[in-house]
Amino acid sequence: MTYPKLKLDYNKLKDNVATMKQRCLDGGISTLAGVTKVFSADPRMAQAYVEGGVDFLADSRIQNIKKLQDFPVPKILLRIPMLSEVEDVVKYADYSLNSELETLRALNEAAKKQDKTHKVVLMADLGDLREGFFKEEDFYEAVEEVLGLEGLYLAGIGVNLTCYGAVIPKPEILNQLNIYKEEIKARYDHDLEIVSGGNSSSVYLVGKEDLPGINNLRLGEALVLGTESAYAQNIEGLNQDAWTLEAQIIECKEKPSVPTADELGLDAFGHEPSFVDRGIRMRAIIGLGKQDIDTENMIPLDPDVIILGGSSDHIIIDVTDAKKDYKVGDILSFRLSYGGILSLCTSEFVEKEVVK
Repeated sequence: MTYPKLKLDYNKLKDNVATMKQRCLDGGISTLAGVTKVFSADPRMAQAYVEGGVDFLADSRIQNIKKLQDFPVPKILLRIPMLSEVEDVVKYADYSLNSELETLRALNEAAKKQDKTHKVVLMADLGDLREGFFKEEDFYEAVEEVLGLEGLYLAGIGVNLTCYGAVIPKPEILNQLNIYKEEIKARYDHDLEIVSGGNSSSVYLVGKEDLPGINNLRLGEALVLGTESAYAQNIEGLNQDAWTLEAQIIECKEKPSVPTADELGLDAFGHEPSFVDRGIRMRAIIGLGKQDIDTENMIPLDPDVIILGGSSDHIIIDVTDAKKDYKVGDILSFRLSYGGILSLCTSEFVEKEVVK
């Protein structure tokens, strides 16, 4: 299989990692976790993270963590563990993020059974309403619980913002982590290794705001796309074009721009479609579909072509105004959003090529 193909410029990704790592260090953030889930923890791509200088490799899926075992870098499981996977979490992940006492107790039993000490990071919900202890008393109860479990070590605390509730990280919000850190020291005489101040939505603060106590960020989008996710802005000095999707044209014909029937129903995904009547247009179909990527996550490199929509296995593109005379067999190229890279890397029907 040659197409569709997702191409990664290895050196651009590595450069993004190295640049971001240095900016974190300059901004007082001593460790960087590279999030590998966007490329399904492909070891060829994770190598760019390691060469770029990440301190941890982090992923949401234990299946992906297993792919990273050959790298001599600590592994972090980002998604709160399921009770059904605690044995594998202890076996393959050095750290895990946690927010449930029952799960912590199960991890403790698994760690004792494997004669290991598993490191945990307790998550605080600071308003985004995804994972984390929302009430302070619940947070400190968890701290005390972990400190009393012989199979676990309280390595750190952290927060996630923007991913669900779109709460923008602000210094006054993130400062709660420092309050927790200082209180843990005062109450339990315990020093934390990690105070993780979030993901790529926190990048806009690096070097601009004082973030007391925070010494770690967990970055995916900032590294792979060179953008921050709080305001969707490009990060100066980083590459935004490390990834390219190439897809082959399988049909190219002139057709009406509106379906030719009096009554229309629902499309393949149960939606009621709408169409703009532009008359007869040259329409190309590429061998790629919504099973692989949502069309909203693709940006044509040819500015004169328009993505019209698609079905499970076909994406339809208007090439009428293109300067190139497209025909069957030609290749169309696209830039991608973070979600686009994520879905393409997950699809087994898309070839992945790493270019060095």
